[in-house]
This record gives sequence, structure tokens and C-alpha cells, in this order.
Amino acid sequence: MLNDRAVVVVVPAYQEEAHVGGVIASMPRFVDHVVVVDDASVDRTGAVARASGDGRVRVLRHPARRGVGAAIATGYAAALELTAGPDDAIAVMAGDGQMAPEDLERVVRPIVSSEADYVKGDRFGDPSVRDAMGLPRWIGGQVFSRLTSLAIGQAISDSQCGFTAISRRAIVALDLPGLWPSFGYPNDLLGQLSALDARIAEVPVQPIYGSEISKLRLRHLPPIFFLIARAATRRGRRGRRRTLRDVTRPDDAEKKELRRAPTVSS
Repeated sequence: MLNDRAVVVVVPAYQEEAHVGGVIASMPRFVDHVVVVDDASVDRTGAVARASGDGRVRVLRHPARRGVGAAIATGYAAALELTAGPDDAIAVMAGDGQMAPEDLERVVRPIVSSEADYVKGDRFGDPSVRDAMGLPRWIGGQVFSRLTSLAIGQAISDSQCGFTAISRRAIVALDLPGLWPSFGYPNDLLGQLSALDARIAEVPVQPIYGSEISKLRLRHLPPIFFLIARAATRRGRRGRRRTLRDVTRPDDAEKKELRRAPTVSS
């Protein structure tokens, strides 16, 4: 618990047997539940997670690979079953070890303090970020962040950072089955939240890059531009949609829809 709120961490993982164990072992004590979503890895990602010996860990597995966005949606749906309070916090820490556990409280704190509905980590304020990322990735992050900011009407310094936290209330309002399943999900999620008039905040986090290999490819870039454009369209329709202030709790139909994606629990 943190500030008397439950904290769940979703760990999307694909081919991360070398890193996922360390991610689990580094989870701070205030974390109540850890949901590892194995996106149909063909290595021992799931087995390593199950062997962690941490009683907080629940491992879910997609029967076929669906993408990082879909893995996060699966984790969010599971987190709804593990939480009850509207300001309980659900964070995302990737299974590749790129997110510093000592930054987690900073990311989660605005949620459990009822100051924000969604919090994104911001790596670009760190003076070492350009060298750590490499110039092409740094330039891409800057371009996508500026375009996303224009699309949602709010300044976002690091739109592509996956180190995030969200309130249970906000998850209930999202169209989880419709969340973009692959790379580009951060832009799609920001578009949904902006249309819901959600309170979006950023906090500084460390840029960490080690032996992990990025799974982003050139073919993923056109969909990201499309999702940014869709975010702008959603913003234009914001007045005709419900906002977070209209949401109290999910009804039975919503719960059923959130859990429709097949997973194997272990």
C-alpha cells in the first residue's frame, strides 16, 4: 500500500528470460501485486517469472503473440480484479529492466494522492538521455512527443515512455479492447485519456539502456503517425463523450468485455 491505496505493477514481457527475474526481484515493498503478462514468448520468460518465489506475482500468458499494447491491456483488466478503490494505482514496468525501481514511487505518487489520473515518466530531462538512447531514438522521441502534444492539446515531453501509472477509475473508462495492440499504444492511450478530459502528469525518470534489444522496427512508424492523427480526431469529439467525472464503476457488461482476450493464468 502507498498512501492507503493499493499498488499493482503490470509487467509486459516478450522474450525477456534474461531480465524479467531481476525486474520482479527489484519491486519495492509497497507494491501489492505484480501481474506479468507473457506475450507468447518462446523462451523461459514465464517460467522465470513463476520461479521468482514472490507471492505477489501472478503470471498471465497470451496463447499467441499480440503485442505490447495488448499485453498491457490484459494486465490492466487483471488489475481491475485485484483493486477496488478509484485511486488505486496500476503502474507499468517493462520486463526488459529499462525502468528504475527507485523511480516507481515518484511515478505512482500523483495517482494515490488523487492529483492525477495518468502519469508518464519523462526521460528527456536527464542530461545523459541523448547518449543513453542514441541519437536516432532521441530524435524520434522528440518528434513523436511534439506531434502528440499538438494532437491532444497538452504538452507531453516524452510521449513514448512506457514507465507509467494510471488510476483504477481511468482504466474503467478506457476502451481497453480497442487499445492499439502494438508499438504506438502510448499515443493511442494518451488520445483516449485526452478525450476523457483526464488529468495527465509527467515526472522525471532515469533513462536506462543495457543489454536489452529494442523491438521497435521501421514498420511500426506509420501506425504511430496514424494513432497521433486519431488522437487529434478524438480530441475534437471530446464534447460528445463521457469523461472520467461521469464514471463511477464498471457494470457487468464492461467487466466481461475487459476480460474477453484469451490468456492462460499460472
